[in-house]
Amino acid sequence: MAKRPNTRKTREHIHHENEGENNVRSLFGWSPLGNDEEERRDQRFLRHVKPRSDGQENLMKAIDNSPLIVAIGPAGTGKTYLAVSKAVEALESGQVSRIILSRPAVEAGESLGYLPGHVEDKLGPYLRPLLDALSDRLSPKRLKMLMSEGIIEIAPVGFMRGRTLNNAFVVIDEAQNCTYGQLKMLLTRLGWNSTMVVTGDPHQTDLLPEMSGLAQIANQLEKVEDIAVVRLEAKDIVRHPLVASMLKVL
Repeated sequence: MAKRPNTRKTREHIHHENEGENNVRSLFGWSPLGNDEEERRDQRFLRHVKPRSDGQENLMKAIDNSPLIVAIGPAGTGKTYLAVSKAVEALESGQVSRIILSRPAVEAGESLGYLPGHVEDKLGPYLRPLLDALSDRLSPKRLKMLMSEGIIEIAPVGFMRGRTLNNAFVVIDEAQNCTYGQLKMLLTRLGWNSTMVVTGDPHQTDLLPEMSGLAQIANQLEKVEDIAVVRLEAKDIVRHPLVASMLKVL
């Protein structure tokens, strides 16, 4: 005679399993249970950025109201971060269809020699600051997807000649390391329904002082209507307080 299954134990086992699932709580917004929680874990990190100084507020307003902005200021004033944040917001809201980030591949006073790998590998050390800013605004998975699809493009200045950048948010970073001719070439890439933000600090150029064209370009563009030139100061620095103190004496 076959034994009857122990249904009582089976029911108790299922009850304890369900009770255990009910007792599981998500940790930092993630839970090991269910696909819904997993999808929530992959959501973008988009947050609304708020200005932390009057200069930053002026820069953010200028980006909202002008198609071409030149942001000049010392290190730590948030020029690149605010520009990239605004670019991500414009992309997510559908105002533009792509983001293009560019900076000159100029070494900071020392030669790294020949770097191995493909073009992307060689340019990686120079473009890393832009990737860091993007990583703070987007989840790693979404950032990788957007870059693989060409929606977010990071390119050196040398690759920008001959292009027309329509329906794009363009950020030219470290522009103090561009010559007058390079900046003129970059500025004339601006296309329809596009915004371009040029950031840099003329006092921290890695070129010979007479070669950097950022200060001259900014002075000339201040006379042009619909172009905003925002000059940030030491009081707008949002890094460690010592940065502002050091820049006053260095």
